[in-house]
Amino acid sequence: MSISDQRVTDFDRWLAEEFAKTGAFTVLAVLVEISETKVRPLCSTYFNVIGDEITWGEITVLFAGAGAEWDGASFFPITGPNDGPIDNPTARLKLRELEARLDDDRLVLNQGQFFDKWGRRLKIEEIGLQ
Repeated sequence: MSISDQRVTDFDRWLAEEFAKTGAFTVLAVLVEISETKVRPLCSTYFNVIGDEITWGEITVLFAGAGAEWDGASFFPITGPNDGPIDNPTARLKLRELEARLDDDRLVLNQGQFFDKWGRRLKIEEIGLQ
């Protein structure tokens, strides 16, 4: 399969735009399970983006090692004080802070770049249960 045969996803477009805008950066990523009325964080990680060559397909291969069946992923790009990726201790701290915010409010997922397992944009909304 040639590169031209692969479908460009919303994720692919976002990553290219973000990299063009900021250069290298760190991403906090949260994998979630989505049901009819609930979104549940499953696991999280961080990684550095140093180019825009990675595709959604490659991201899903990376996330296959998470050991969890996931339905969506939210990405939170951050840069250091001098631009570029942040160091590992800071990334771990920022990831724990993000996890705590998500424990309090799942709508925080919308503050990141949220995609379904096919790389299409997502947004969650509050619903009133009857």
